[in-house]
Order: sequence, then C-alpha cells, then structure tokens
Amino acid sequence: MIVITAPTGNIGSHLLSRLLRSAPAEEGLRVVVRDPARLPDEVRERVEVITGSHGDPEVVDRAFVGADAVFWLVPPDSSLTPEAAYSGFTRPAAQALAAHGVGHVVGVSALGRGTPVADRAGLVTASLAMDDLIASTGVAHRALACPSFFENLLEEADSIREDGLFTDLVDANRKAPMVAVADIATAAAALLLDRSWTGAGSVPVLGPRDLSPADLARIMTEQLGRPVRYERQSYDDLYSALVGHGLDAAFVQGIVDMKRAKDDGLDAGVPRTDESSSPTTFEQWCVQVLKPAVLT
Repeated sequence: MIVITAPTGNIGSHLLSRLLRSAPAEEGLRVVVRDPARLPDEVRERVEVITGSHGDPEVVDRAFVGADAVFWLVPPDSSLTPEAAYSGFTRPAAQALAAHGVGHVVGVSALGRGTPVADRAGLVTASLAMDDLIASTGVAHRALACPSFFENLLEEADSIREDGLFTDLVDANRKAPMVAVADIATAAAALLLDRSWTGAGSVPVLGPRDLSPADLARIMTEQLGRPVRYERQSYDDLYSALVGHGLDAAFVQGIVDMKRAKDDGLDAGVPRTDESSSPTTFEQWCVQVLKPAVLT
C-alpha cells in the first residue's frame, strides 16, 4: 500500500498518473485529498480515498493504517510561520508514521543541506528541519532535494504574455539547476515502487543543466516567438508586495531569505552527475507547458 498526499497538486497528480500506469496489480494506492471531486472520475475508481487534510492527526492516523510507503508533500501555507507550515504541519504525520510502523517515506524537499547558507535560507531551512523530523521517526526516508521548478514561471504567465517580462531576485547571470515537476514525480515513483533502500538520505533532482535568468529569457524568446526579458526585483519590493497581499510576515521573510540564499549559492552544493540530472529540458517544457499558458 502506497499513500499519496497532495494528489491533485502539480507533483502529486503527475506521480499518481505514473503509479496508476506502472504499479503492479498487488500494490494498493491510497490518496489523501481535501476535495475528492478534484480527482478525475477514472482515478477515483482505482484508488482508495481518504478525505481531509494530511496535517490533521485523525486523517493521517486513518491514512497510514497498513501503509508500506508514503509520498509526503507539504503545501506551504502562507498564513503560517515557516516552522509551523513545514514541521508543525508534519508533526501529526510523524507520530502516525511511528504508530503504524510505516516502512518508507519519500518527501519533496529542497537543495541546500550542508551549504554555508543552509541555516539562513528561510523556507528551505524549514523544509530541511521537516526532513529531520520525518527521519527521526525511524522510517527509511528519502528527501527529493529539488531546486526551483520550471512551473514557478506559470505564476508570471500574464506578465510574460502582456509585457514580455518575468522577475526574480537573483543576478541575471547566476546559473543554477532548475527542474520540471514531472521529473520530480518520476524520481518519486521509482523510489516508492522499489523499496529496497534503507536509512535516511536525500536524492537530488537537478534537471538537465544549470540555467540563469538570462538563459531563461533567451530560451523563452526563442520558443514563444516573442521578446521576453528578465527584470531583477529588490528584496524590499518583494517583501512589501507579498505582505500587502495578506501573507504572514514571517512566511514572507522566509521567502525573501530563501531567495537571498539562492543568490548566495544555496543550490550549488550538490555536484551534477548522470544520476542527479533529470531529462526534461527547459526548451521542451516551454513548448509543452508554458507556450499554451501564455499564447492561449
């Protein structure tokens, strides 16, 4: 039995689709979802559904009965502090993992462990603490250590369409790994289906190559057939804008601190290898995902 949290999100929906295609017949699939109506009908017919939040002690207690493996993804809650949004949300699940003797957990986390800025990286620091909390239960644990997602650019689809502009807080020429969420789901599926691994550790998923904002602008210009430029935003402007939208001030500071740490090399602590690289290129992603979002 594999339990999938956040099955309707970007990563979870890709993962669930892969498991439905590739899991052996004897492998049960159970999902934890707030609104089962968001699952396609053909999916609901093939999985066991636990309704509710996976931050709820009663929900995870039911969900983990008889579970052999759990896919763990915390949807960050911008109304909370980073610690509450990650470790606070995860604490009931950690108790349920131990209580039900779950063997394996695959979680979505971040790059940065062991780097000089890991302890001052805002949301990433909180995510790494969450990983430690899960590992402390004694389960076999693998944290998928991810850089920024290509999909983050979908939040700027309107700006790209209307103004040919996207923004971030890092230097235009700072190269760093980036990854498609589909590649993260592929890595998670492989670990969940082959549970021969033990102990606790991380699995980097780095995308095929490092890219700078200048690289992204050039590739988007080529693939979209219209000029796209990058503009570096200031930390103060981002903080003011997000607080102005009603986000918790401590959570916003966590975002700013994460962005600052990324510009200081947070994502550069893992060497790129064939094993840590994943296949989806930014060019492919632009054609398959960004172009339809911007041009339709």
